[in-house]
Amino acid sequence: MSVVIWLTGLSGSGKTTIAEALSDYMRENEVRHEILDGDIYRAVLSPRDGYSKQERDEFRYKVIFIAELLIRNNILCIIPLLSSTRKLRNEARSKFENFLEVYVKCPLEVCEKRDPKGHYKRVRKSEVANFVGIDIPYEKPLNPEVIIETDKISILEAVEKIMTQLTNKYSNIV
Repeated sequence: MSVVIWLTGLSGSGKTTIAEALSDYMRENEVRHEILDGDIYRAVLSPRDGYSKQERDEFRYKVIFIAELLIRNNILCIIPLLSSTRKLRNEARSKFENFLEVYVKCPLEVCEKRDPKGHYKRVRKSEVANFVGIDIPYEKPLNPEVIIETDKISILEAVEKIMTQLTNKYSNIV
């Protein structure tokens, strides 16, 4: 049995950082897993696509499909995707028997200050439009299994919190 750990939050909230730390934990504990990072997979699966709602949704459905293949082969999936709509996250949840939604919560001001990819800077210069959190609303999860406030806790504490919930909900995973 395997599980999808779906990390959602604004750009710069810490999704990828947490995913990488979770991956380190899984590797140390010999858990077969894969990170399906949006930035990496977009470059491969949708390199010519833009960021319209339709293009973003189509890309996310591609990631869900890949996760279905991996889960079928008992590979745990860590998916750090902005996934700005509840509808999309609920559709993802409905595809997987074992699903852990992690809301990587961080104030917009903090995300914008971190700005690891320079997106917010480009948005503020009007070089980029249709950016979630600025011109497109981010629909906060209503009932995530885990909430990680990355402006208040360390990455290690975030991983511990996720692993506690994961083992409580799916005791035979790790």
